[in-house]
Amino acid sequence: MISIAAFINHLLAQEKWARDKLMSHSGKIACIDVQIMQIRLKVGADGLLENADADLTSDVTIRVKPSDLPLMAQNRDKAFSFVKIEGDADFANTLSFLSQNLRWEAEADLSKLFGDIAATRLVSATKSAVKTAQETHQKIQENLAEYFLEENPMLVRPAEVAAFGSQINKNRDDVERLIKRIEKLERMRG
Repeated sequence: MISIAAFINHLLAQEKWARDKLMSHSGKIACIDVQIMQIRLKVGADGLLENADADLTSDVTIRVKPSDLPLMAQNRDKAFSFVKIEGDADFANTLSFLSQNLRWEAEADLSKLFGDIAATRLVSATKSAVKTAQETHQKIQENLAEYFLEENPMLVRPAEVAAFGSQINKNRDDVERLIKRIEKLERMRG
């Protein structure tokens, strides 16, 4: 099984600018705490990562809730908004920048194994499958919302709640005006 450090190093090896950013943090340790496990990575002098011992103190700790992982995978640009960061702010900013800008060129790696045409088709098929899954997910959400709003009303549209609230306020005002008229009529009679 490939380690996380090896995978990230594979990406870093292809991008000198990324290694250069990490070199300024040489010797620092990042801990990614996902509650169910911790990953500790140390920045080497060459800007690549190595696994760090658990007993070493980390310079930055990135805490992630396992329930937020799918949301982070869905939108990499906002991934760091789901985490809690403790420690060296400059190091954390560098890691955040790298997480948003370091990309895996899957097609280039797959072409080494299967050839250019097969790699292109594999990546295209994967992108198509992901897009179809996202569209299906969206349609299921829309159908469930329609069912619970229209066919088996367990939910109420926000506009209907607002209209109901407005009607209640209008009725309250009408009742108060009616009470004042009745009081005025009783004073006139009495």
